[in-house]
Amino acid sequence: MGEKNLNFDEVINRRHTNCLKYDFAVRRGKPEGILPLWVADMDFRISSYIQEALIKQAEHGVYGYSEVQDEYFQVLKSWMARNFDWRVERRWLIKTPGIVFALAMAVKAFTQKGDGILIQQPVYYPFSEVVEDNERRIVDNTLILDENGAYHIDFEDFEKKIVEEGVKLFFLCNPQNPTGRVFTKEELMRMGDICLKHQVLVVSDEIHADFVWKGRHQVFANLKEEYKKISVTCTSPSKTFNIAGLQLSNIFIPDTAIRRKFRKQIAAAGYSQLNAAGLVAGEAAYLYGGEWLTAVRRYIKDNIRFTRHYIEQYLPEIRMTEPEGTYLVWLDFRNLQLTDEELEDLIIHKAGLWLDSGAIFGKSGQGFQRINVACPRQTLTKALDQLRRAMRENKNNTRK
Repeated sequence: MGEKNLNFDEVINRRHTNCLKYDFAVRRGKPEGILPLWVADMDFRISSYIQEALIKQAEHGVYGYSEVQDEYFQVLKSWMARNFDWRVERRWLIKTPGIVFALAMAVKAFTQKGDGILIQQPVYYPFSEVVEDNERRIVDNTLILDENGAYHIDFEDFEKKIVEEGVKLFFLCNPQNPTGRVFTKEELMRMGDICLKHQVLVVSDEIHADFVWKGRHQVFANLKEEYKKISVTCTSPSKTFNIAGLQLSNIFIPDTAIRRKFRKQIAAAGYSQLNAAGLVAGEAAYLYGGEWLTAVRRYIKDNIRFTRHYIEQYLPEIRMTEPEGTYLVWLDFRNLQLTDEELEDLIIHKAGLWLDSGAIFGKSGQGFQRINVACPRQTLTKALDQLRRAMRENKNNTRK
């Protein structure tokens, strides 16, 4: 029959569905009815093939402990080879309910309390949370923002921090959230060689790998044979196919000793079988979801282009970092010269928008906001129009 769910202009009412994005504003200190473009899931209906697979499972009526057969690994292996030129092996694979869970397990498995863990802020805020919540130290190799609004790695500081802080674990985020950077092969190998030199384990969060807007994502562990000895690669169908609530991630660890330590920590946490629906959805996604993904990428890329043109035309005070990957757009409000509190008031109370404050991504994110553009154009336009009106009114009030 072909893919049925390709109308991304359709506005789907997600309220009153226990939706984290839409139904928890008041509980999280936001006004009722605020327009949310924060958490990284899409406001699009999933692939009809995934939907039909879940309906078939639901109709069966028994939802006991489940595990995947060989077919799951084969379709996953084919996906990785076809999209990233990466030949994975079955023994490398450990499935977890999410990448943040995997990050926490890595912290416990490979470091001790008080150890420093290297991250590159501004970065996905659970990186910091799993470090600090497990009583480890954040070591920040802050990304450099140049005069053109692009982010770069400070390699001298990268190695210096590793040596001076005795770092043995590095959380890499690529494609980078929230800045949208997609690190080049040369950048990744330069970091990788430094990590090899100093025996630093690299936990690479590559959850947004299917959203790279130019060229193809480079899997860190696949760049050099030696990197397999220091790599934990975190992937998932959750962002790609909009099934985050079904809790399935694929963690690849080629090195036997590292994999054994990681498995032991998962066992210590008391976790075993995954969500049965997630396993069904994941297999259907990798097997049949390609047409839907091609179409949704095209739509999101147009949304990014629309956002850029809107800001250039109507909101020149804001600087947009051009995303090389992800469906998250990083906006620089620092030209408004507002305090953190004033900026939050502008976004939340005057514009009526729920975005992600840049401050939660680290000190270097202050003055920024992250907006999720994986939504119908009508929703995105409404959000930008609300921001435009709020900024105009704020400017008029300032002049008075």
